[in-house]
Amino acid sequence: MSPHPFRLRLRRRRATLIAAALLAGATAAPLAVSPASATATPPSPDGRFQRDADAVRDTGAVGVQARVTGPFSRSTAVTSGTADLRTGAPVPANGYFRTASNTKTYVATVVLQLAAEHRLTLDDSVERWLPGVVRGHGNDGRKITLRQLLQHTSGIHDDYPGFDDAEEYEERRFRPYSPEQLVARAMRHRPDFAPGKGWAYSNVGYMLLGMVVEKATGKPWHDEVRTRLIEPLKLRHTYYPGSSPTLRSPHARGYQHFATAPKLVDVTLLRDANASGALIATTADLNRFYRALLGGKVLPAAQLKEMKRTVPLSEEFQEPYPGGAYGLGLMRTKLPCGGYAWGHGGDEAGYMSRNAVTGDGRHAATVSVSTEWSYSKKDMLRQHRAATKVVNRAVCASRAQDGSDGPDGPGGAARGR
Repeated sequence: MSPHPFRLRLRRRRATLIAAALLAGATAAPLAVSPASATATPPSPDGRFQRDADAVRDTGAVGVQARVTGPFSRSTAVTSGTADLRTGAPVPANGYFRTASNTKTYVATVVLQLAAEHRLTLDDSVERWLPGVVRGHGNDGRKITLRQLLQHTSGIHDDYPGFDDAEEYEERRFRPYSPEQLVARAMRHRPDFAPGKGWAYSNVGYMLLGMVVEKATGKPWHDEVRTRLIEPLKLRHTYYPGSSPTLRSPHARGYQHFATAPKLVDVTLLRDANASGALIATTADLNRFYRALLGGKVLPAAQLKEMKRTVPLSEEFQEPYPGGAYGLGLMRTKLPCGGYAWGHGGDEAGYMSRNAVTGDGRHAATVSVSTEWSYSKKDMLRQHRAATKVVNRAVCASRAQDGSDGPDGPGGAARGR
């Protein structure tokens, strides 16, 4: 899965099983080491970038890695904290992490490519592709379009089970729900609003889109992501985990803050593999993907324009993203140096990521934090704001060095690189 961190309940994903020896390495035992006591990292060429990463660590994060990429793929990475509280190992600058809801942008891109190929239209109803799936308690797939699923304006309630404590994580981390089961759970609830009459984040909407992609192509959504995006863009460090609950090496271990003891738990191992947030990648690959997408190298101009047609976020989301708006699998936020940033971000057990990309795709920054909160909105917001500051300031600095402004304001509209 990949929910949003401000729902005060960590939702969960699905993936698969592993050898007994590996399973034994992720026990939910209390961890006494303080995240703030992490090992030092080498000084960064950009002192402010390093200080901003350290500020994320100081919010209670165990490990932080951040990367900014500019024109000609010039790249700077910084790390802070530790990758493993047991060993004190430094955070790898090229470490893998669960991208969580960044996956939605990949899925949305595939849907828009299919629209460009006239294999579906954004105004197709869900019922056309998934007859009888969205029904009951006021839910009606005949009245919901694919565009509304992409933009979180469908009204479908997001009933996503989560981990409330370490015991629940231990019990359920390798027993994922299927997308069909999660859609069925959502159908037990009345819609949050009539289709097109509001905005509410829905992981279930993207599970439905994954099912639509398979109906339209005859292949699973992740196969389409691989052949259409990962391979052509040479994203060699982006992959679908399938049934594996592990991450490839190197990676920082993921930690979760729970309200009950043990309060800090290693939650690295997790089975989760659906279209709402299954992909695993690195900061370099995420930057590469978003730069290609916003730079017009992935979608025809008409489809990219559709993707960037936004609606305002709900009041709940305006608190963490003031002035934010959502397109089709892509979020737009304001940059402190003027203009807008695009991206998505994601939250999963033990991993949070935030990104910012200029509208022309020239500059991109991603931060991965190997710590999440399952309670305390105050602490969630503090970590989120510090992480957002890292990527926003890095993009602003990169843009200032490059002297580039988009045609509709700094970092504005899409243009070629």
